[in-house]
Amino acid sequence: MSTRLPQDGLPARPPADVLAPPKPAAATSRKMRRVALASFMGTVIEFYDFGIYATAAALVFAGAFFPALGEHAGSVVSYATLGVAFVARPLGSIVFGHFGDRLGRKRTLIATMSIMGLSTVVIGLLPTAATIGVVAPIALVVLRIAQGLAAGGEWAGAALFTSEHSPKGRRGFWAMFTNLGGAFANILALGTFLVTGLFMSDATFAAWGWRLPFLISIVLVLVGLYVRLRIEETPAFEAQAKQRRAGEGLPFKEALSHQWKEILLGAGALVMAFSLGYVGIAFLTSYGTGALHLPRTQVLGAGMFGNLLNCLAIVAGGMLTDRFGRRRVLLIANIVGVPWALALFPLLDTGSLGAFWIGISVTFLIAGVGFGVAGSFLSELFHTRYRYTAAGLAYSLAGVLGGAVPPLVAATLISSYGGFVFGLFLAAYCLIGLVCTLALRETRDRELTDSAAAEGETA
Repeated sequence: MSTRLPQDGLPARPPADVLAPPKPAAATSRKMRRVALASFMGTVIEFYDFGIYATAAALVFAGAFFPALGEHAGSVVSYATLGVAFVARPLGSIVFGHFGDRLGRKRTLIATMSIMGLSTVVIGLLPTAATIGVVAPIALVVLRIAQGLAAGGEWAGAALFTSEHSPKGRRGFWAMFTNLGGAFANILALGTFLVTGLFMSDATFAAWGWRLPFLISIVLVLVGLYVRLRIEETPAFEAQAKQRRAGEGLPFKEALSHQWKEILLGAGALVMAFSLGYVGIAFLTSYGTGALHLPRTQVLGAGMFGNLLNCLAIVAGGMLTDRFGRRRVLLIANIVGVPWALALFPLLDTGSLGAFWIGISVTFLIAGVGFGVAGSFLSELFHTRYRYTAAGLAYSLAGVLGGAVPPLVAATLISSYGGFVFGLFLAAYCLIGLVCTLALRETRDRELTDSAAAEGETA
């Protein structure tokens, strides 16, 4: 068989991309470590700010901003301001998701970090109700809404930043760094309150010591911006941007048109992780010091230890999904969550300090496995052209249902009907997560750059 030659008589050269040697594994690993660090640092900053608010709401905001309402009503309203940010998160995911899908993940993430950082520092400087009256709680709510908008745009961008850079076979591992940053942020948040509490009296802490964790966040913001500015845009977004047609529909409209079922089911699959995680970080801190009368330092220390286990569970969850699949790991976490939700408050109500440590630790372990799945699972559910919007919206809806509602209703349910009834409430969330996960198909083998990403694929 003869070989056809070009006019110059020389064999045709293969295309440049064939001549180019494949990227060494070491180079890919170095790139992924930088990408993971950028995602991790970003969510550390974003959710450190979120976490210190949750802790302050549990410990001091009722007296500082809502003293006229009394202790119980003030605590309820304080938790309600925590929930305001969760309500704002879906709007943030739509607004910042639009820019993330149109302008890029990197630029949008820089904007969300800046908004979150500024809002948090201003909360640390905000005068209390004793100084400026009703203006103080109003300003607090406004700043909390800004935090919610930023958080709604942050998570999906950070998760996509890692998952869209990752090799398919290790996508679960790399994508979990987004939520790992959130868990580490909770440790930092509780740690700063623990340290300030150790070195000052309760009166001093309530007067001004609670402000220090908010003001310290400016250092983390500057570090996070530096890291994110040094990272490239994701290959999946760049490929999609080149293919985008003029007049293409809005990402939010496209997401609802093509994959509204996946948005709802993806949110439902994760409500267990949010409900257990935010009961642990927000409500149990208050329950341990108030209802159980345990020392504040011990309660904060238990929370830090629980979040350390949360970090380990997130890492394990992400790694296990690469081996066994996203769906199977999430199913197991939801199944285990049902009996634990029923056992949690009978265990806590023994009043034992050891029981409190065990309760908060196991709660965070189960939630952590769910959070370890979230980054890769939601990234793989949606088409690239509206992935930022859809993944962020699903995650934010899970945050509203699972993160805002349980801490808000916990005090009322427990005071009226007892802890076991609230355990039934949490068990129902785990059952919802189980049903929604069963309704979705496995996503582990999907290509994130494939324009034919499975739309409407439910089980």
